[in-house]
Amino acid sequence: MYTDTHAHLQKEALKDSLENILNRAQAAGVTTIMCIGYDRASSEEAVQLAQKYPQIYAVVGVHPHDAKELDEDTLERLYQLAREPKVVAIGEIGLDFYRDLSPRDVQRQAFRQQIKLAQELGKPIVVHDRDAHQEVLDTIRQEKAGSNGGIMHCYSGHLPLAIDLMKEGFYISIAGPVSYKNARKTKEVAARIPLERLLIETDCPYLTPEPLRGKPNEPANVVYVAQTIAQLRRKPVEEIAYLTSRNAAEVYRL
Repeated sequence: MYTDTHAHLQKEALKDSLENILNRAQAAGVTTIMCIGYDRASSEEAVQLAQKYPQIYAVVGVHPHDAKELDEDTLERLYQLAREPKVVAIGEIGLDFYRDLSPRDVQRQAFRQQIKLAQELGKPIVVHDRDAHQEVLDTIRQEKAGSNGGIMHCYSGHLPLAIDLMKEGFYISIAGPVSYKNARKTKEVAARIPLERLLIETDCPYLTPEPLRGKPNEPANVVYVAQTIAQLRRKPVEEIAYLTSRNAAEVYRL
């Protein structure tokens, strides 16, 4: 029993063959999938998919790349969507100082606005952090953003930062790059953080794990993430699958 805590099933690369993708996920033992929004339209689609398929839950929010689109009307729509029964978190939200597709001040404002939205609704947040580690941590501390729980999606930081984030109430989600040969930081985090704070994800259709790297990613491949972590921790893969699914159920209140 596996849980993919971060998938973009509404992306063109996946949605045209979604039935086959979901069948392969089921055959691989993936019983729960979080479909993550990244702007208004994709958040709407995530909710629609969650309403249609029992194994899918939705997360709604505006990604830092699209932060410039977060006006009052969009924020109000996110509030409405987030009150739907199968919407389990606000995300993905955060800061991306690598690509800077929205101005940094706009990203900062959108991050804080959506943290407040999650707090108002009593929901956890799913955080995107790229090349903004310290500022993300500082914002989380200032806003008490982990008060309802949180998920650091596709974690790419070092172990001390992960420890600081866990102290703030966050879970650490590991994706396909943990299987890449040179991913030393991610391997160390996956091997050493407490199992009760570990999650696994695909971030599909991106970041396909070995041995399928280079092909489109999909939820069934979360099994390879679990297998890599099991090898790093010298644990049975079934234990990693069970514990990460239990953790997902806790933080998302399933």
